[in-house]
Amino acid sequence: MDVVKVSGKNTTHKVLIYAISTCAWCKMAKDFLKDNHIEYEYVDVDLCNDEDKAKISQDILKKGGRLSYPAIIIDDKILINGFRKDKITEALEI
Repeated sequence: MDVVKVSGKNTTHKVLIYAISTCAWCKMAKDFLKDNHIEYEYVDVDLCNDEDKAKISQDILKKGGRLSYPAIIIDDKILINGFRKDKITEALEI
């Protein structure tokens, strides 16, 4: 599984995005984090092999999320489905 790290000044929270490489909402979520200088990691799920896709699906579902993208996981505890700027802002305290 290719996990891409995007550097940022704000490293207070661990942020992981499961995304689709061609998804406009996923791109907006990545841009929002970048614009707010949040360090994060992302995985483009559609570019993964079937085994990794299954692991990602299990991870999202066990955290109580839906299989929709982006799926943003903050500090391994909070899962936000979709580009919800209000929820992301609240969870990251920005």
